[in-house]
Amino acid sequence: MHGLINKAVETFFWHTYGAERWQRVVTTAELGFSEFEAMLIYDDEQSERLLEVVCAEIGRPRNEVLEDLGTFLVSHPMLEPLRRLLRFGGVTYVDFLNSLDDLPDRVRLAVSDLHLPQLELQEHTQGLFSLVCNPDMPGFANVLVGVLRAMADDYGALVMIDHRRRRDGAELITIALIETSYAEGRTFELGAGTG
Repeated sequence: MHGLINKAVETFFWHTYGAERWQRVVTTAELGFSEFEAMLIYDDEQSERLLEVVCAEIGRPRNEVLEDLGTFLVSHPMLEPLRRLLRFGGVTYVDFLNSLDDLPDRVRLAVSDLHLPQLELQEHTQGLFSLVCNPDMPGFANVLVGVLRAMADDYGALVMIDHRRRRDGAELITIALIETSYAEGRTFELGAGTG
């Protein structure tokens, strides 16, 4: 598993539940270290064990924890550059959705050895979309659900999102766009500095 993914779990947990609980997770998972290096590759079994211990520590199911991670990645002020990167997908939430097909390729441009599952967006009727996520990375679709919800808030859109596994193993996320301007979205300027 790529270190950026493990580092994201670490950062989410540490900022949400605190350093003391993170140390308990590290000890229970028998990692042998307390911080992940973002650019290293870790054994999948080690990453899976980490996630199991995190879920046990906070007493929540894996899918909920991963969805919360996705929300955290977009909404935490410390991760504003990621939010800005996602906002380059377009002016509206529909533009953003249509940019998701290219997300794995755009990620590889930034981090060549980080391979996200292929995504395929389909628009069935106006405002009703489905996003197919290949099963290459278990749990990625749950993270994506959190990202999609947080980005809807960011754009000020009202959406209903459903997630299920298909018979072929791929995961299907259904997005019903109820209203594009439900609330005032967060400001975004293309040329804005980082501070």
